Amino acid sequence: MFKEILLPIDLEETELTSRAIAIAQDLAERYGARITVVTVIPDFSMPVVASYFPKDTIERARKEICIEVEKLIRERFADPSKVRCDVGEGSPHKFIVAYARDKHIDLIVMPSRGHDIGKVFLGSSTTRVVERAHCSVLVVRP
Repeated sequence: MFKEILLPIDLEETELTSRAIAIAQDLAERYGARITVVTVIPDFSMPVVASYFPKDTIERARKEICIEVEKLIRERFADPSKVRCDVGEGSPHKFIVAYARDKHIDLIVMPSRGHDIGKVFLGSSTTRVVERAHCSVLVVRP
């Protein structure tokens, strides 16, 4: 049923990330799917913003975050060799939706903070992904 599972994570939301990882692993084992873990960093490449940072800042940040994601994968996944990772840049919901479409993702397993009533009980990125994704989205609530 599912062959490609996308798991967007926020490295600072460890409790929600743990639940989402457990669910994604269970589904991947059940269906023989591959998991791709992604995280998204802000887009600093706008000319006005970029002028305040050294030219290699984005690439260094991307490499450091990739190391953190790979560490998380080694520590929390039963078989890290079956998990891919990627680091995106820009608006989280736009990156996630485009990545899912471009990589032929069948399911997005996405944690939701769920504590801000102003965001209709979901985080703003989660809400936008649910609204715009071409595939199913499983929202993991606290």
